[in-house]
Amino acid sequence: DATWPPMEYVDKNFKIIGFSVDLMNAAAEEGGFTIEFRNTAWDGIFAGLEKNKYDAVCSSVTITEERKKIMDFTIPYLTIGQVVLVKKELNGLNELSMFAGKKVGAQLGTTGVYEIKKYSNIIFEPYDELAIAVEDLAQNKIDAFVCDNSLAAFYVIHSPEYRSLLKIVGTPLAEENYGVAVKKGNKEIVDIINDGLKKVKAKGIDKELENKWLKE
Repeated sequence: DATWPPMEYVDKNFKIIGFSVDLMNAAAEEGGFTIEFRNTAWDGIFAGLEKNKYDAVCSSVTITEERKKIMDFTIPYLTIGQVVLVKKELNGLNELSMFAGKKVGAQLGTTGVYEIKKYSNIIFEPYDELAIAVEDLAQNKIDAFVCDNSLAAFYVIHSPEYRSLLKIVGTPLAEENYGVAVKKGNKEIVDIINDGLKKVKAKGIDKELENKWLKE
C-alpha cells in the first residue's frame, strides 16, 4: 500500500519508492531472486495474499500474535513504535491517555487502532487513507492521529506542506517489529526472503537504508 512515506509511497513520476522498496530490492539482489512490486490498497491487502494474487506483503506490516495465526512472517526487518501526531499549537496533551473526549484517528487495520481502543473515552475516527487523515488533522477536523514513528517523522521533518503545522508528542506507545507477510504455510517463500534479508543485515545494508530514509 504505497501511501506510507517514507516506507512505501508513489513519487511525482508515479514510481513506487521508499525504505521498503530499497530493502526488498537489496534482499532480492543478495538472495538471488527477482521481485515485482504491486501497489495494493491496505483494506484488501491480506485478502489478496490469501488468494495468491502476490507472494508476499512488505507494507509496514507489524508482526502480531493475532496476525501470526492467519499468515506467516519473515524475520523482523525494522523496529518501530506508535506515536501521537498533533497540531503544533496544541499544548498540555502529551500522552494518548490524556485525549479523553477528543477525536483521535488511525488507519483501519493498523496497530494504531489497537492503541486508541485501549481507552474507551477517546472518540476513535477511522480512516482508509493516511493522506486524508493527515489533512484532517491539519484542518482541525480531528485532534490527533496515531501512526508509526517513521511515518510521523516524515511529516514533521521532511514534508514541506505539514512540517510547520504538526508535531509528535509523548513517547512511543509500543515497540513493534515489521516483517514481510507470507501466506500461511508457504515456507518456500519465507525461506527465500529470509535468506536475502539475513545477507542484507550481515552487510549492514539495512542500516544504510535507515540512514537514507528514516533519519533527519
